[in-house]
Amino acid sequence: MEVNRFSHEDVLALLPERQLNTHKGDFGKVLLLCGSRGYTGAAYFAAMGALRSGAGLVYLGVPESIYAIEAVKLSEPIVFSLPEDEGMLSRAAIPSIRDYLSRMDAVVIGCGMGQSEGALAVVRMVLKEFPGPIVVDADGINLLAAHKDILRGRTGITILTPHAGEFSRLGYSGERITSARTAARELGCILLLKGHETLITDGKTVYINPTGNPGMATGGCGDVLAGMIGALIGQGIPALKATAAAAWLHGKAGDLCAMELGQYGMLPSDMLLALPRLMK
Repeated sequence: MEVNRFSHEDVLALLPERQLNTHKGDFGKVLLLCGSRGYTGAAYFAAMGALRSGAGLVYLGVPESIYAIEAVKLSEPIVFSLPEDEGMLSRAAIPSIRDYLSRMDAVVIGCGMGQSEGALAVVRMVLKEFPGPIVVDADGINLLAAHKDILRGRTGITILTPHAGEFSRLGYSGERITSARTAARELGCILLLKGHETLITDGKTVYINPTGNPGMATGGCGDVLAGMIGALIGQGIPALKATAAAAWLHGKAGDLCAMELGQYGMLPSDMLLALPRLMK
């Protein structure tokens, strides 16, 4: 088993050099399917996490009842509304989502999307039909806990980002490295297991993340990370290293905020402002 730790130099070496004769389409087109009524912040933080990590174009699809909220809060992403049922995406959203998939380099799904039959149908379709890398976070993971066959049937790259509770709902527990590697192998995914010294593994190689602090244990922080992973993968960085690099940057942004603001009052929005300094 190979165990690794990233440094700031390792992260910067992964970032693709930006040539003079490029345009926004060259830096990754990322689709986010996030948010539900009452969870508008999750969609916001995931979209901004992707933008602050260098994505060229970020598309955010949300239930129609929260579209106006997201459109007012978000100036840079391309926000569009989708059919819903009781504040969550419905099956009727699938044709519109399908139209977007063919243009995307990566997809992020699950942040604050809620749990319903419609949301499950959307997750199932995306995992089945999109051949590129997909980051599944939060409610996306909870929806898949009883439908792991969807994951095992994928041929594309899937990145799961559970915290301890979501990991348990997937059916795994025990020593963190061993159980994370087992889950990654059995589910055919890259697994990012959140917590102190977040683990990232494809079942063989393991990265242990040295950055981060307890001040990051607040709502919205994980949504930022999901967007970051999607952005780095969308820019062409290999998925395992992109996931580990995102974890390092995310934790280091939290460390900068803790140093400047303290762990009690720091917010995910503060971390978004710290990210560009770390990627400079």
